[in-house]
Amino acid sequence: MPRIGDRSEMEAFVRSVETGSFSTAARELKLTPSALSKLVTRLERSLKVRLVTRTTRRIVPTPEGELFAARCRRILAEMEDAEMEIGRSREHPRGRLRMHLGVGFGMFQAVGVLPRFFERYPEVQLDLLMEDRRVDLIRENVDISLWFRVPDNSNVVARKLFEFGRVTCASPAYLERHGVPRTPAELGRHRCLIVTTFPPTQWMFQMPGGPRAYELIPSVAVNNADCKYRFALAGMGIAQFNEYVVAEALRDGRLVEVLPDFPCPDRYTQLAIYPQERHRLPRVAAMLDFLFETFASRPWRAARPRAKGNIRLVR
Repeated sequence: MPRIGDRSEMEAFVRSVETGSFSTAARELKLTPSALSKLVTRLERSLKVRLVTRTTRRIVPTPEGELFAARCRRILAEMEDAEMEIGRSREHPRGRLRMHLGVGFGMFQAVGVLPRFFERYPEVQLDLLMEDRRVDLIRENVDISLWFRVPDNSNVVARKLFEFGRVTCASPAYLERHGVPRTPAELGRHRCLIVTTFPPTQWMFQMPGGPRAYELIPSVAVNNADCKYRFALAGMGIAQFNEYVVAEALRDGRLVEVLPDFPCPDRYTQLAIYPQERHRLPRVAAMLDFLFETFASRPWRAARPRAKGNIRLVR
């Protein structure tokens, strides 16, 4: 039966796959590219299978390599967890923290405050995934995921971080050119922007008779909240955003809330999701504490002006 020579072979292989480059992985592991390549080659020989396809620009895992990389990540994480448990001290978290954030929350809230965490805990290294998708924490070896849907997995824990709503808004320039909708029914005559990670053709509004969904024909559909936000600032249309994305733009007037008499009735819960028992690791516990300390009070709401009545632009 083939055997893996040592831990360094697994680390070399995993970082090469994650970075797509022997040279980049070598810099991170403080090796020369040739030394790292030899470790991966030695691993392939031991297993008698090709794990990566090498090109002049990057390396790509084979199907067998993808399966093996997922298993290696779990093994390495368990080894690191065991080492940290032996010498752990909550006052001195250290090691690599792999965290997933949605683009909207990541770009408009988390990125601005994370430097404070690393000032407090300089021995923690961050491996950040910022994507609008649900991740498989176990398979992808993610320590913490901030997402708003409860995973279908009994091996993870989901803790409520805060609740949030959605805001319908547009730039003053767009409203000057195209007019201000007075009711949700008038959105059919407007350009609307959507993110495809939400139901793509329906917006919910609180009407006098109760919540109601309105069908839309989107002018622009993207899979990234930051892109949709920039399009809205540029006057490309009306959009619904999570409140923490547009709070600052609403305060300084770059965006204007529309249809405030018909708010979005849906409420969402931002969750901190992590594998069971992973919170016992000092670096994970420290980040969870920091996230709750920073965001549970929804700080973006503090200075947000409350809209009164429908918007009327003065020419």
